[in-house]
Parts: sequence; C-alpha cells; structure tokens
Amino acid sequence: MDRAPRLADPRLALITLLGFASGLPLLLTAFTLGQWLTESRVPLALIGLTANVGIAYSLKFLWAPLMDAASPPPPFGRLGRRRGWLFATQAALLAAAVALALSNPARAALATIALAALVAFCSASQDIMIDAWRIETFPPRLQGAAMAGYVWGYRVAMLVSGSGAIALASFWGWHGSLLAMAALTLLGPAATLLAAEPHAGARLRPLRGWRREVAQALRAPLADMLARPGAPAILGFIVLFRLGEAMAGTMLPPFYHALGFDRAAVALAAGPVSLAATLAGAALGGLLVARLGVARALLLTGAVQTVSMAMYVVLAYAAGSHATLIATAVIESGAGGLSDAAFLTYLSGLCNPAFTATQYALLSSLAALAWRTLGGLSGVLAATLGWKGYFTLTAFAALPAMGLMLYLLRRHPPAEQPAAAG
Repeated sequence: MDRAPRLADPRLALITLLGFASGLPLLLTAFTLGQWLTESRVPLALIGLTANVGIAYSLKFLWAPLMDAASPPPPFGRLGRRRGWLFATQAALLAAAVALALSNPARAALATIALAALVAFCSASQDIMIDAWRIETFPPRLQGAAMAGYVWGYRVAMLVSGSGAIALASFWGWHGSLLAMAALTLLGPAATLLAAEPHAGARLRPLRGWRREVAQALRAPLADMLARPGAPAILGFIVLFRLGEAMAGTMLPPFYHALGFDRAAVALAAGPVSLAATLAGAALGGLLVARLGVARALLLTGAVQTVSMAMYVVLAYAAGSHATLIATAVIESGAGGLSDAAFLTYLSGLCNPAFTATQYALLSSLAALAWRTLGGLSGVLAATLGWKGYFTLTAFAALPAMGLMLYLLRRHPPAEQPAAAG
C-alpha cells in the first residue's frame, strides 16, 4: 500500500523552484514589457506587437517531440536527457534575459521586442523539459503535491516579474530591475543541478527518423479531432473565446499610463489584486461546473466575462480614480478566473482518452492563437479608435464566440463528467 505523500521530500522543493523558473519569464515578455515600452514612449502600434512575442508558448508542441527524441547538445548530454536539455535551455534563457535587460526600447524598440520573443522561446522550451522531468520523477501518489508546488512557484514568480519588477524599476531603473529578474533565472539551473535524472529519461536516443516520429505523433490526434461532429465550430469557438480579453490585456500598460496612474498603482492592480481575484474566480468557477455542469457553467461564465469587459470603458471615463482601477482589476480578473474554470473543463472533455496529452496541448495552444497573432494589431486599433472606442470593441469581440457557444451547446453539447468537473 502507498504511503502518504511526504511534504518534506526534497524533490518537492526542486519542482517549486522549477515552477518559479517557469513563471518568471512570462510577465517579463508580456505586461512588464508593455509597461517598459510605454514609459519609453514607444508607439502603440509597436506595443501591440508584444502580443506576438509569446507565440512560442502556443507552438511549443511542434518542437517538443524533437527535444524528446534527440540527445542534448554537447556538453549538456553529460547531465542526462532531461536535465541536459533543461540546463541547455536555461543557459540560453539567462543569456536572452540579460540581453533584453540591456536593450534600449527608446532607441531600438524592435530589437527589444525581438529579444523578448527569444526569451519566450527559451522559456517555452524550458517548460517542455520541466513538465517531462516532473511527470517522470514523481510517483503517482506525489503527482498532485508536485503540481501544487509547481503552481505555487509559478504564481510567486509572476508576482515577482510583474508587479515586483515594475515597483523595483522605481528604485533601480528599468535596466537594473530587469537585470535583477535575469539574475533570478539562475534559480532554474541551480535546481536542475541539484535534481536527479529521472530513470525514464536516463537513456539517450540518437536523432534518427525524428520527422517521421513527429508526424505520427501529431497526425492521429489531429485527425481524430477533425473527424468529430461540429469540429469547425468547436475550433472556431476555442480560437475566439479569449480574443476580447487578450486584446484588452495587451493594451493595459499604455492605457493605465494614459489615464495618469503611476507605477505603484499599476503594480498593485496588476499584481496582488489581480492574482487574488483570479484565484477566487477560479474557485467559484470550479464550484459552478460541479453544480451546473460544463454546458451551463460555460454559458454563464462566458456571459459574465463578456460583460466584465465594460469595466475598462468605465475606467476610461474615470481617469485617475484609483478606486475604479482596483474595481476594474478585481471584476475583470475574477471574471477571467471564473470563465477559465469552465473553459478548461470544456477543453478537457473534448480530448479522446487515447490522445489526451497531445490533444489537450493542441487545444490549449489553439486557445491562445488569436491573441498571439491577431493581437498584434491591437496597438493600431487603439491608436485609431481611442481608448473608449477600443475597449468597447474588445467587449464586442467576445460576441462571435458567444454565438458559437450557443450553437455548440444546442447542437453538440459537451459530455458531462461530474467527477472530472468536481
């Protein structure tokens, strides 16, 4: 009989550190980057391109099979297959983060954005190996504890690289703040060196026939997904569901700046306040899924998220009001967490048990595709429409997804899985 999980297991501390290493670059290449570009007086059209920076997170499933099949480059192979690739990507991430910190967006904004994209690519590659190490290292009885440690590390890192980095810039300047964030990426390699190579990843395989392996690994899950009834509407809904929210998020740093909010106010709204509201919303969303079922919870939470986008228009009319800023952050982040619980449960229910991992990776990547591509036009739209018009558009951007949702729930309702939903 399995023993109870031991929270003193040193591997749990390591996965928490690796979770921190995974979460740290995320806001550095998103909200924090947008705040830096805004204060450097970069045009809105270029700030909008920051939505495209993180496309590597959506496409990492394309090169994950390559990293799984190939030996790490020398001399990293001495650490083993998982640790070797992990340390190699972490070394590249450190170099990219330092280069980003030393760049000057006021003089070469495109170079700064390109370096941020490189940071995101290295970070996405690191995530591939962290997930592999976690799954292969922990026995089933410790997988839940390991995931909890990872999520805590991830969330703390997002606070540090988001509101923490913005607040630190007031004392050390942007270069000093971002160099401090780059220094914190060293926690990742330290954890990798302290970790043991998982038994399943110990044997290195030569890189032969990887193109065929990748094609086979993607073909069957994709064919299965496209063959199901209502596949075009399902995929369209997934792509469009978060479009309005993503368009709004990309433009928040210049929006807050234009309304006269200083770094301290932005750091508070984007950090602890948003995180607490998101976690509370996710908890309530999980309860709604369990009580109402996936279909009704998805419809209700999607409607709440759509309506919550109007808070940005309200904020545009209340420039400089800190109370309205906090209320907007609470309502919009809470609504986002609420809808995420139902949406992610819906994605999980779409997966065929024979292809769960691959199909979920594909669907979750597809969910961010509109943000990572069409989101790049957000700066042009904001400059053309003005803030009130732009955020009105982001609220209406959710309507096509809501229409597809109604169609799907009527014609192709999701299978209810009470155990999974709970």
